[in-house]
Amino acid sequence: MKFLITENKIKFASIFVIWLFHVCGVIGIGFANKDFFVSFTPINLLISFFLLFSNQIHVNSDTVKTACSIFFIGMFAEVLGVNYGYIFGEYIYLDNLGMKIMGVPLLIGIQWVILSFVTGSFAHYFFKNKRIKSICLGVFLMILLDFLIEPVAPDLGFWVFESEVAPLQNYVGWFLIAIPAQIIFHFGVENKEIVFSINLLVVNFLFFGILNLIAL
Repeated sequence: MKFLITENKIKFASIFVIWLFHVCGVIGIGFANKDFFVSFTPINLLISFFLLFSNQIHVNSDTVKTACSIFFIGMFAEVLGVNYGYIFGEYIYLDNLGMKIMGVPLLIGIQWVILSFVTGSFAHYFFKNKRIKSICLGVFLMILLDFLIEPVAPDLGFWVFESEVAPLQNYVGWFLIAIPAQIIFHFGVENKEIVFSINLLVVNFLFFGILNLIAL
């Protein structure tokens, strides 16, 4: 009982932190000092990643292998995109996402892991263990979120496409990478966490959705 109370406190505190960071981020970027608040993006991503795994039901070797596999798939795809124009189109990463390897910020690999886990967890519980439907919904949610991120990414100093607007190839590329990421997640993580994951998913949709409205 004591362990359960402690676990609930950790979950509540984690949810409070991600909402606080994102709400402050929207207000700061939209109505105050954009550059100052955008500079906290790497910290926000790292905290989100840490809290996501702190709230997993059971972190074992399979969970770690799943996260590492998605990380390397995402990084490999991004390296091909940035350096050769494959998969996503012609684009480059700007400087607000931290240290890069071959032109790709390490945080992008972490972001692939975060998105795969939170969308996959939501899809898993939405379809009640029906893996094929869950994988399809997870892929759809990842692409939908990218659809909201792309218009504001250049202004936030994340990345920019040669064509200035993200091409259709980018979304096709997301589809092609999201499929194996979701398959790996659904087969690799047996006990999927929902409460923190859905909060992180919703707050990301609201964060980028509001930034798009502000930009309009």
